[in-house]
Amino acid sequence: MQALILDTKVAIRQLLKSPGFTLTALLMLALGIGSTTAIFSIVEGVLLRPLPFPESNRLMVLADTIAGVNVGGNGEAGVTVQGIRTYSRDTHTFAALGGYTFNGYELSGVSEPAQVNAARLTAGVFQALQVTPLFGRVFTSDEDEHSVQVAVLSYSAWRSRFHGDERVIGTKILLDRKPYLVIGVMPKGFEFPLQPGQLNHVELWVPMSFSPQELSPQAAANWSYQMVGRLKPGVSPQQAQTDANRVAQEIMRGFPAEIANLRISPVVRPLQEETIEQSRPLIRTLFLAVAVVLLIACANLAGLMLVRAMRRQREVAVRLALGARAIALLRQSLMESLLLSVSGGLIGLGLAALALFVGKRLLPESLPRVSEIGLDWSVVGFALLLGIVTGALCGLAPAFAALRTNVNDTLKEGGRSGTAGGSHARLRSALVIAEIAVALVLLTASGLLLRSFDKMRHVNLGYAPENVTTAAYSLPQKQYSTQTQVDVFNKELLRRLRELPGAASVGFTSFLPASGNNNNQVFVVEGYTPPKGADMNLATVATVMGDYFNAMRIPLLRGRYFTEADKHGSQLVLIVNHKLAQKYWPNQDPIGKHLRVGTEQMKTPWMTVVGEVVDVKLNSPDEVTKEQYYISLDQSEDAIGDMAQPGDINGNGGYIVLRSMLPAERMENSLTATVRALDPQLALTQVQTMEHAVSESEAPRRFNTILISSFAFAAVLLAVLGIYSVIAFSVASRIQEMAIRMALGSQRADIMRLIISSGAKMAVVGCVLGLVGAAAASGLLRSILFGVSPFDPVVMAGAAIAVFALAIAASALPARRAATIDPMRALRSE
Repeated sequence: MQALILDTKVAIRQLLKSPGFTLTALLMLALGIGSTTAIFSIVEGVLLRPLPFPESNRLMVLADTIAGVNVGGNGEAGVTVQGIRTYSRDTHTFAALGGYTFNGYELSGVSEPAQVNAARLTAGVFQALQVTPLFGRVFTSDEDEHSVQVAVLSYSAWRSRFHGDERVIGTKILLDRKPYLVIGVMPKGFEFPLQPGQLNHVELWVPMSFSPQELSPQAAANWSYQMVGRLKPGVSPQQAQTDANRVAQEIMRGFPAEIANLRISPVVRPLQEETIEQSRPLIRTLFLAVAVVLLIACANLAGLMLVRAMRRQREVAVRLALGARAIALLRQSLMESLLLSVSGGLIGLGLAALALFVGKRLLPESLPRVSEIGLDWSVVGFALLLGIVTGALCGLAPAFAALRTNVNDTLKEGGRSGTAGGSHARLRSALVIAEIAVALVLLTASGLLLRSFDKMRHVNLGYAPENVTTAAYSLPQKQYSTQTQVDVFNKELLRRLRELPGAASVGFTSFLPASGNNNNQVFVVEGYTPPKGADMNLATVATVMGDYFNAMRIPLLRGRYFTEADKHGSQLVLIVNHKLAQKYWPNQDPIGKHLRVGTEQMKTPWMTVVGEVVDVKLNSPDEVTKEQYYISLDQSEDAIGDMAQPGDINGNGGYIVLRSMLPAERMENSLTATVRALDPQLALTQVQTMEHAVSESEAPRRFNTILISSFAFAAVLLAVLGIYSVIAFSVASRIQEMAIRMALGSQRADIMRLIISSGAKMAVVGCVLGLVGAAAASGLLRSILFGVSPFDPVVMAGAAIAVFALAIAASALPARRAATIDPMRALRSE
């Protein structure tokens, strides 16, 4: 212990004697370790940390896949109402199993009416999650089955909307203007369903209490529900899968005639896997990128330590000649490196904390469990361990290099400078070449992402978002309980919005592009025979009202838009997009063609195509265009034929689209005021410009691009510093050689050329290796690129040229310094 304390004191003295070296090394390490720690905190919070439920490894999701139906994503369609009831009742491998679905409610009776995100659950969900409420209780199976109107609040809703008042238990709130009794408040940190991002978290939970419409045969094909369950102790997911397969056969036997030909296969998999599956590729890419930055920082530190060891060769030789043990010198050298790296790690922790505080709100909405990202003890331990490992690895090579000092030769050499040892020079050059190579890999990745983002920004959206204001609304069923009441509200709102100063065109839609929503509708095309083994016909459906197409400026290719004549009781019509028309009527005019909603077995009426519009990007601009068709809201009930139910209400929610001649931001207050004048309690959500909605849909790719580009900039900067330090040290150790060359007639330009050429050689080798590495790493980027090949020659050549030019620039400064030396003074000083 005494020796360790002495080594630490000596190391501190040595570092304080070289403040420039110490500060440079600390900053490089802080940058590398800090960025790595910040990204690791995201990895740990999203991927590695168990879900915030007891024994979360036993939590499973259960969903159906439907043969011949391609719903996109992982292929899981969800479950039906009958599926929830049958799986919950007849499976034997789950200790608890329940179903849930998302819902939105108008919350009133508290303060200002507000639209809140909620979830409807069967009682089995809370039983499966096994989280005890902070106050009160959760609802029971009996309350769910008997449609008792009770609600459980989230912690954030309790704090923000009820001011943290514990007396909220037992009070009544209005959801869609119906009274609900508050029976519980969940603890801080409880979140379910685990929604990506930070904006759409559920604020309250109510019993599922299936309505008569949901239990009717006409709703049997609605796979929009989800299930979660807890395995019994000792039961494996494979056993649960077998159990679910058995029950699925029972469910299919109970299908009504309209969907009797459908075949489902249940999928049982961990809730953790479902939660993180979309974000895993992004996080892996970020972690690899930041690892590259750390690798370059380590190479730079190793290079600096090696240069420091070379400059201290005489000191080491004297100490060895006086009897110092080699192991003692090795220990002191390692201690210096460890002090630097641990100190750099602590500074990096501070930088990581600052980066998370500032950047957490910038994380993309596709990332789950954002609230759990932070610097906990595991992240702090990772940073310190990283510092120790970095210090040990970076200090070993220079330490061994110093110990290989030839005592006699060094002491004979005295203070004269000369050409450094060949092995040391080769090691320094190898480190710089490695830095250039990995920096080029990251710079190439950044260039590819930048080009992808630029390609996405120039995609034809199929509509014009400029000067468009949008808002979402949902009419409470208690006040708007009939179709007539809903129609009166919609028509009056449409009229008032059209009369607003500056309004150009107004429409309503059930599906707004860039809103993040998704739907799939099965349909049948008259006279179309699908290829053998083809999936069922699926398209995204939007019901529209008013002047929606002009409000969005969706160009018409053939036929016409909807008119006021397209109403209830008239000929059923629809408008299709170009992709649907080309798939089912290739090289034909689709006008006059027919299709109908549902499967072959469903008795739905034929609709006639009266228009063809351009393809619209439904969500992010970089997503694949889908088949889509539009139905007039006035005909939406007629279009489903016998599937219609007496209690159906259409148009009681959706999106308002207002195009104006004024800037869209100036119309937001006017739109809100118009709705409030018609219904003072009605809350609007997502009041925004269409340009903002599009920008939000681009956020994940923008985040990827900015972050990777930032790491690439840091990597290139570190590589440039590395090549500068090596060339500068080389020049400093060859002053005598340069002076002799100049004394023998070499021109200053020759000296500059000699120095720059050594930097250029390292840059060329590093660029060649970097291009090979970029090509090898292309597979990692393929999934996050858009419209760009991972082997794009323009990007790869541009990145290589940029790195080469920066390397030459980094060599030019020490070369200029070498060319300005006074030969006579340099030789005299030697």
